[in-house]
Amino acid sequence: MIGRGIRAISIAIVAALACLAGGAHAAGGVVVIGHAGLGRLDAATLQKIYTGRVIEVDGVAVTAVNASSGSDVRNRFLRTFLDQDEDRYTAYWTVRRYIGKGASPRELPNGADVIHFVKTTPGAIGYIDETELQPGLNVLLK
Repeated sequence: MIGRGIRAISIAIVAALACLAGGAHAAGGVVVIGHAGLGRLDAATLQKIYTGRVIEVDGVAVTAVNASSGSDVRNRFLRTFLDQDEDRYTAYWTVRRYIGKGASPRELPNGADVIHFVKTTPGAIGYIDETELQPGLNVLLK
């Protein structure tokens, strides 16, 4: 009986640690923010937006922006939400542009510029490091 209790506690501890590790890893320290008129997003929709396969969400035209190429926050965003690295993402957009399927989202140099663009542009979506999160920002996905 005691052996079963210890086993149950061990399983509960392992499950709790897995949840904590998954939650910490899931966002990679990146927060997706959007203009006030946008609602929460799921990861699949976010991926479609940043790969140019969705240009409207709930009837609102979206304009995605990226952090600058090679930046730490962009690398974490690509890895966490798009399951890509910089080279794959750039290659993807090079092909799409070549075949006439659009251009990659505009790049902004820092989190402050992303925040300003998102706050002042209807339909804008961007991402920032979680340390740059401010009260009043519309968080779409963590």
